[in-house]
Amino acid sequence: MARTYQHLGIYSDWVDAARKAHRLYPVAPPGKETQQRVKETLGFHFASERPRLVKVERRWTRDGIEGEEVSWSVGYGPRTHAWVLKPEGAKSPLPGVVALHDHGGFKYYGKEKIADGPDETPPVLKLFREQYYGGRAFANALAREGFVVLVPDTFLWGSRKFPLEDIPEWDRNAGTAVYSQWKNEHTPDEIALFNSVSAFHEHTVEKYCHLLGTTLAGVVSYEDRVAVNYLASRPDVRRDAIGCVGLSGGGCRSALLQATCDRIRAAVIVGMMSTFEHLLDHNVITHTWMVLPWGWARYGDWSDLAACRAPSPLMVQYDLEDGLFTQEGMRAAHQRIAEHYRSVGKPGNYVGEFYPGGHKFDLQMQASAFAWLKEQLG
Repeated sequence: MARTYQHLGIYSDWVDAARKAHRLYPVAPPGKETQQRVKETLGFHFASERPRLVKVERRWTRDGIEGEEVSWSVGYGPRTHAWVLKPEGAKSPLPGVVALHDHGGFKYYGKEKIADGPDETPPVLKLFREQYYGGRAFANALAREGFVVLVPDTFLWGSRKFPLEDIPEWDRNAGTAVYSQWKNEHTPDEIALFNSVSAFHEHTVEKYCHLLGTTLAGVVSYEDRVAVNYLASRPDVRRDAIGCVGLSGGGCRSALLQATCDRIRAAVIVGMMSTFEHLLDHNVITHTWMVLPWGWARYGDWSDLAACRAPSPLMVQYDLEDGLFTQEGMRAAHQRIAEHYRSVGKPGNYVGEFYPGGHKFDLQMQASAFAWLKEQLG
């Protein structure tokens, strides 16, 4: 009996038609061929991916952390702003980690969602962290563990967001019409409106990406590789010991960095892993274009992309009641990644952890991820 998909209805047979047109989600084994196919599909990579016109904007010391705000150009758009955090008084070079902010349907801020800088944290972000991060700025906590932590904004978020007036009128009108869904007593109107408008604008941006021969995933991962190269250039960082970690959209960014950046020695993906097969008919509407790079489904699975640099160490943390995925999809991805690491003779280089509860990177998960990063990066 043919399956009915709740979001496709009378077009449920479209899925079978697509399978007849081309294979979907074939196994893409780790190795150079898959890595190159990933880069070609993402469509935005360059011989030199280094930051331009780097500038230190300000420095501070707060709660045992030395911080810097730095900025650079990626070659287009406004300057990227990032925070660098490290333990106060650190003398010798330390391992480096890029802490990757989430998507969260919250583009008004980027780095501020996961890190404390020199200024007071806005109340709306304190509430955001309570829901997703155990109530703390995990990037600062990670720095206290003995890392130099870089927290960059990326394309569409924070310092890299589109000004509201530059967003097409259609997107602004659509977002304005429904922004009451984002609005609440804790969220200022300006932030609620921007987050609502930018949700519609992401679809427009992806259309421009296709017109320019790239993908949102490709642009974001390029900007994150620029950030990694900045971190590696710092004299206080051990350039042979760099990792990355992020939740949700940040987990997506971590997967993309693991796949495309040879400098990454260890990656942690939190709350962003499933097989594509199990995404069908399950919350596609709520997923970002970053996890759906156009064309990749014909060549491999999301789990294949994450594992394509095996045996490079990889940790994936799964939330069992995560509303963005099915448990079947998460466990299938876990098995597929584990098999990739077995196939290259390094099964222990992949760690998959399952936690009770919904979409989050809570204190228990953070402690495990931090300890694993310490083990991998020394």
